[in-house]
Amino acid sequence: MNLTTANIPMKTVGPIKIIGHQVCDLVQVPLATYESPVWPSVARGAKVSMQAGGIFAIALSQQMTRSIILAGKDALIAAAHSQKIQSDEETIKAVIKTTSRFANLKSMHIEQVGPLLYIRISITSGDASGHNMVTKAADAVISYLLEKHEALEYVSLSGNYCTDKKASAVNGILGRGISVVADIKIDRHICASILRTTPEKIVDLNIKKNFIGSSLAGSIRSSNAHFANILLAIYLATGQDAANIIEGSQGITFAEMQEDDLYFSVSLPNIILGAVGSGKDLGFTHDNLTELGCTGEKEAGTHARRLAIITAAAVLCGELSLLAALTNPKELMRSHQLIERKQKG
Repeated sequence: MNLTTANIPMKTVGPIKIIGHQVCDLVQVPLATYESPVWPSVARGAKVSMQAGGIFAIALSQQMTRSIILAGKDALIAAAHSQKIQSDEETIKAVIKTTSRFANLKSMHIEQVGPLLYIRISITSGDASGHNMVTKAADAVISYLLEKHEALEYVSLSGNYCTDKKASAVNGILGRGISVVADIKIDRHICASILRTTPEKIVDLNIKKNFIGSSLAGSIRSSNAHFANILLAIYLATGQDAANIIEGSQGITFAEMQEDDLYFSVSLPNIILGAVGSGKDLGFTHDNLTELGCTGEKEAGTHARRLAIITAAAVLCGELSLLAALTNPKELMRSHQLIERKQKG
């Protein structure tokens, strides 16, 4: 039996004011989640965005990756063919181009372990997240390389050096998905009236919780309070592959005093999402994408970048609100109990 369900509780919060040359808009954001405090948390951050002049957000890069594994009989043979493969990038680019009108090679990175070659292929993927597109491209590259390099043999179409749905450092270093940075400057009065705290307390807590605490925990390229909560809520509302929150929620929250104001930013280097593809044509997901301005005819990649920017802005709102709550003893617990009682009522 095949069933489709949209029974996850969903609310639209906002508007969030986003400013920038890629997206400049007031956006209502759908959040599908069982974690009901996420809604008022993001809503409080959205209110700050309206009063503080807006959240600036920019997509820095956009790509999808797949790593293949090929092997020689020994390390010397593998190394010799690695050099040949790297010098053959233009032909590999042409091979990839035949697999999709949106697939273009961005970069190729090779790591060798003994006789094994891990070839990490990075492509553009238009408005799709690009998982299937890059896999198809990688499969074509394997066929080409094995035909040209008879001394190499097939090991795997995916070698975990991509890396997909696993916490790692490589995605943040070399890039995977859409990398977005968002920031805002908030004056002391807004901190007091909406967030019920001070800029100094947020800066101090961000250091002690997100940086020192995450370091003690051994977090990988990640210093944040709860990116995953907001990311998953948007993923479920817009038909994304929810398993991608594993790498998507890696990121850094930064806060500092700028004169008497709070400067606050979030950096999400690995947001994996798309505006087209599997899951995006369901009734509720398509409606949500349309309301977000992420459907219709546009240059390839525009809708995916817009969605990533909106996601980062929503993450900033939720992150800011949670850190503010944590600066006040008992506020977080009281808020959760109050919200959960309302939900049950």
